[in-house]
Amino acid sequence: MTSRLPVSPPEHSPSWHAELHLGFARHGERTVLRENRHRGPLRVQKALYPEGDAVCQAIVLHPPSGIAGGDHLAISVEIDAGAHAQLTTPGAGKWYRSGGAEASQCISFKVAAGATLEWLPQETIIFDGARARMETRVSLAADSRYIGWDILCLGRAAAGERFENGRFDLFFRVDRSNQPIWLERGGFNGNDAMLSSPAGWAGATVCGTLLCAFPELPQQSAALLEACRKIAPADGANHGLSALPGMLVARYLGDSGEAARLWFADLWAILRPACCGRPAVTPRIWNT
Repeated sequence: MTSRLPVSPPEHSPSWHAELHLGFARHGERTVLRENRHRGPLRVQKALYPEGDAVCQAIVLHPPSGIAGGDHLAISVEIDAGAHAQLTTPGAGKWYRSGGAEASQCISFKVAAGATLEWLPQETIIFDGARARMETRVSLAADSRYIGWDILCLGRAAAGERFENGRFDLFFRVDRSNQPIWLERGGFNGNDAMLSSPAGWAGATVCGTLLCAFPELPQQSAALLEACRKIAPADGANHGLSALPGMLVARYLGDSGEAARLWFADLWAILRPACCGRPAVTPRIWNT
């Protein structure tokens, strides 16, 4: 059953403390959104089936359109055995300038035996002066499947803005059978030396990471890397692909969030049939 009742009664606060919990289950050949609970301005309005019954697509909405200082967002998603869920967003996420308070977003994905999760958000823009903390944890069963990406844009490039003030912290962990297969932690202040260092962002303003993990990857990694390496970002940005134990990783480092997203979408078109057993079908929301 899908519930749209709040997790708990909303409390009055000058900042948003929002929660979203989604649960997906397999009923016969159909994946259903069995649980949809929220508190505050996080929503999934309905389950979508652009590919038929097997894949349930959900568009995560944040009506305020941006995260301000003091806001705290928590998203938890459970994919039950054999289910296939695809999550995306309707537009770029934004972290606004803060007057001092930190804002945070914590995401937890749990993917059960034989289940598949695709996490395909559009880019995240970190405004100058933002104080942001992003944390993502993915828990995979021994034979579950995951493909997802994150794209971070420092400052509003169209306005000539750089990330000169504020603070950003990142934590990303993927576990397979309770053992880590990907662990990334980072943090920097505005105008941090690592933003211009060749060992860090090398003066770039956009960084993206795509991760793909599925049981058959060790046998297919060489062929997938060869196919993916034939594709480059349209803007000629620095990029690379690697096959780690249990994980294929693609990295973008440049100055265009759009170029990063389009490159990741091209890689996804190659990786999805191997990871998910289905051809790539571009979510309609990306074209609106």
